[in-house]
Amino acid sequence: MPATVLITGASRGIGAAAARLFAQRGWQVAINYHQSEEAARTLAASHKNIFAVQADVADRRQVNHMVEEALCQLGHIDVLINNAGIARQALFTDVTEAEWDRMFSVNVKGVYHCCQAVLPGMIRRQKGKIINLSSIWGMTGASCEVPYSASKAAVIGLTKALAKEVGPSGITVNCVAPGVIDTDMNAALCEEAREALREETPLGVLGRPEDVASLLYFLADSQADFITGQVISPNGGFLIV
Repeated sequence: MPATVLITGASRGIGAAAARLFAQRGWQVAINYHQSEEAARTLAASHKNIFAVQADVADRRQVNHMVEEALCQLGHIDVLINNAGIARQALFTDVTEAEWDRMFSVNVKGVYHCCQAVLPGMIRRQKGKIINLSSIWGMTGASCEVPYSASKAAVIGLTKALAKEVGPSGITVNCVAPGVIDTDMNAALCEEAREALREETPLGVLGRPEDVASLLYFLADSQADFITGQVISPNGGFLIV
């Protein structure tokens, strides 16, 4: 029986790169999208192993429906990759309560919803892997990105605690905290800012979605069965701890 993975926020960027890699390796892949239906459908149509399902991960009802659809198509979920997230640059004093709440609803509550939805099946089967996407800014903080940094730091704390709780059930929980990756999320940065980020990165380049996808695949594979509760940051040396 082929291995299965559910990837949230997978219509583009890191999520899409991961979906393509898993499908190429023979996995059955459920990709979640919220608003980018055309991109998700195009990705699903590109490979027979991929199917798309819509949901706003901040909404528990929609998440439950998404997981039900995934289970209907896949039979079970071996791996959950919580990749869905939003970001916004603004001075902290300009951030509205609604903006703060939405950031946490997607970036943190979305992880909570999805984990709770898939864990009963994983616990019943006594196996499973959860991989949460944080950010380098969740580790070190970023000026003008306080809500984003705080939400991604929360994902790191959730990962470490959940790994301890579900480890006895044979489930691993890890966190990937990418550095500056060349995705749509960073496309709004001016070239001057992008060049400054390249110069701050010892390897001298921005990361590619495929760089992160390769790490996600490693953590999902049996090679990583003894790794849990860890935060791994593919960042080109931007942050070395």
